[in-house]
Amino acid sequence: MEIRIPLSRPDISELERRAVDEVLRTPFLSMGPRTRAFEDAFRKWTGRPHALAVSSGTAGLHLALLTLEIGPGDAVITTPFSFVASTNVILHVGAEPLFFDIDPESLNLDVEAVESYLSSYARREGDHLVDPATGLRIRAILTVDVFGHPVPAERWRELADRWGLYWISDSCEAVGSRVRVNSGWEAAGAKADIAVYAFYPNKQITTGEGGMVVTDREDWARTLRALHNQGRLRGGRWLMHDLLGYNYRMDELSAALGEAQMRRLEEMRQRRRAVFQRYDQALQQLPSIQRPRAASWADVHWFVYVVRVPAALRNEVMDALQRAGIESRPYFDPPIHLQPVHRERFARYAGQLPITERVSQEVVALPFYNHLTGDMQEEVVAVLREVLNP
Repeated sequence: MEIRIPLSRPDISELERRAVDEVLRTPFLSMGPRTRAFEDAFRKWTGRPHALAVSSGTAGLHLALLTLEIGPGDAVITTPFSFVASTNVILHVGAEPLFFDIDPESLNLDVEAVESYLSSYARREGDHLVDPATGLRIRAILTVDVFGHPVPAERWRELADRWGLYWISDSCEAVGSRVRVNSGWEAAGAKADIAVYAFYPNKQITTGEGGMVVTDREDWARTLRALHNQGRLRGGRWLMHDLLGYNYRMDELSAALGEAQMRRLEEMRQRRRAVFQRYDQALQQLPSIQRPRAASWADVHWFVYVVRVPAALRNEVMDALQRAGIESRPYFDPPIHLQPVHRERFARYAGQLPITERVSQEVVALPFYNHLTGDMQEEVVAVLREVLNP
């Protein structure tokens, strides 16, 4: 069946086309002024003093773990309800993820579950917290702003500080989202030790492929910058490599596209919000659907519009949408601990994360992008109505 209404579509205007074309008229296709301009835009939006443009959000998360010197013998507390990259990077550095269940409303890592574990189960050995089941040192928490909904920043900051843990925020799905704090509104990820954002074509802004890493600490920023550029410290000789690094740089064409998109961020937030509100109003008529909801302290720039339907009807809903030429997707099914590549390694978690496993059977991502029309949305809703409210 031909797809008439896709799941997502990037919002590219003449501003972005001109920006990319201008790069092609310069001698700089990498490591040039547009990359610096894009980083400056992110410093301004996040309020963080250091921002580094990288080749992907996954690369950014990998660099964050390497910079914090997390590796073999270490454990990282994280969520099983996420895109697989947030766990893969932990394994790539030789560390081990410790999965905890999710909050049933926001679908983010449950801070209460983690706090209970640290208070009643983890043990202190010298300067380290240790997970009794594995004997691994607990070094960090890696939260994920699922679907664009940020985690409660002040709760996680306090928890990480109290237990002496690093906090990495995977905010790859949350560009444009904000959290209310005592001093006002802050960007999602702004209180984490290191936060990472991503710009795949289905994200709120896009560079095609690409990511951004932000931090407050100059020493971490220096290490991040060296690692992403083959281990070369800034100011060093061209072919002098001080660290074992990677080619995780962002090119100038991508950076030009991203910087232009950042100039339109508020405009795109408003467009996406209008699409969200149309869905929200139309789906009120279907009580069997659970619509996405933002916490009172969160201003969410949604990445995807994910509803929850009765698990017994989920496949029927998706099949009906497919027959109508409407794309949908089961974000995130299976969850990470049940993925084929990880199922054996994480067998101990099967059945132990009941909210994650239940929600993963209920979720359906509907078409959601800035230029999705009201007529298109009505087609989507009509299919849902036919299956769920016959």
